Amino acid sequence: MDGMVTVSGQDGAFPVAPGTSVLEAALRANRWLPHACSQGTCGTCKIRVLCGEVDHGAADETILSADERSSGLALACQSKPHGDLTIAPVNDADPGRPMHPLRDYTGTVRELSDIARQTRRLVVELDEPMEFDAGQYAELIVPGSGVARQYSMANPPSEQRLLEFHVRNTAGGLATEGWIFDSLAVGDRIDMRGPLGQFGVVEPREEPAILIGGGTGLAPLKSIVRHALDHDLLPAIHLYHGGRREADLYDVECFRAMEATDSRFHYHPVLSEENWDGATGMVTDAVLGDFASCRGHSAYLCGPPAMVVAAVKALKRRRMSPRLIFKEEFTVNAPRPAAEAV
Repeated sequence: MDGMVTVSGQDGAFPVAPGTSVLEAALRANRWLPHACSQGTCGTCKIRVLCGEVDHGAADETILSADERSSGLALACQSKPHGDLTIAPVNDADPGRPMHPLRDYTGTVRELSDIARQTRRLVVELDEPMEFDAGQYAELIVPGSGVARQYSMANPPSEQRLLEFHVRNTAGGLATEGWIFDSLAVGDRIDMRGPLGQFGVVEPREEPAILIGGGTGLAPLKSIVRHALDHDLLPAIHLYHGGRREADLYDVECFRAMEATDSRFHYHPVLSEENWDGATGMVTDAVLGDFASCRGHSAYLCGPPAMVVAAVKALKRRRMSPRLIFKEEFTVNAPRPAAEAV
C-alpha cells in the first residue's frame, strides 16, 4: 500500500510506492526537495520527520549520525516510509527553480568513442525527450544488475533527445570496466532515469563566472557554458580544465573555437604532471595566478572531492563570497566484487 508524504508548508501530499525513497517519490511527483548525489553521501537531502516513521536504509553514519536519527532527521534519498509521513527539508529549497519531474527513459547508443586517456564519450538518443537544467545528471542503469550510476549531461538543455555523457574508466567498476568499456556498443539500448541534481545555471546572473573541472567533471561545465552563452546568462566565463597529462584533455578544439568566436568565453586547460605550451601545476593554482581577486565573481566546480575542496579554499582566499560558490563532487561507487572483476 502506498504511503502519503506531506511536506510542511506545502499544499497537498504525494504518494510513495513500497520500496521507493522519499526523494525519488517527490521528484516523480514534480515536488522539489534539495538534493545532490542521490546516494546518501552528501547530506544535501536531509529532512526532519515531523510525523511518521522511516526505514533509514543504507544511510552512512558519517552523513547521518545515530543522534541525528534519534532526533528525527533522515536522508530523503535513502529513507523509505512506514505509512504516511510529514517532513520538512533541513536545507533550503529554491522556490524559483524550474521543475522537471524525475522519469524513466530508454534510449539507443548513437556514439561511443575514446576522447582522452581512459575516457569515452557516450551519446544516447532517447525515445522521448528529457527536460533538464544545465548541470544536472541522469542515472544510467547497468544491465542485469539493477544498479544505477550517475553521469552529468554534457549537452545543453536545448538538446533534449540526444544526451552526451563523459565516462572515465574505473578499475573494477561495474558500469565502466564491466560495461561501458567492455560490452556496450553503438545500437545498444540503455535504460536511465533523470534529471537529478541542483547544480548549474538556470537564470541570468550578474557575476562573471569561474568554472573549474577535474577530469570528466568537465561534462556539466560544458553544458553550462553552452547554455549560458546561448541564452546570455553570464557576462563572462573562465573555464579551467585540469588533467595530469595532455592525453587527459579533450574537446580542446571545441573550446578553442568557442573562445575565438565569443569574447565572453575564456578557456584555460592546465596539466599537473607534464610540461607543455600551456599552464602547468594544479588547476587551482592556475586560478590563483590569474586572479588577484575573485570578489564579485561566482564559481561552478565539478570533479574529485580533493579538487573541489582545494578550489573552494583558493576562491575564498581570493575573497569570493561562499554563497557564490556552487559545487558538484564526484561520488564514490563500490567496485564490482572480485568474482565479477575477472
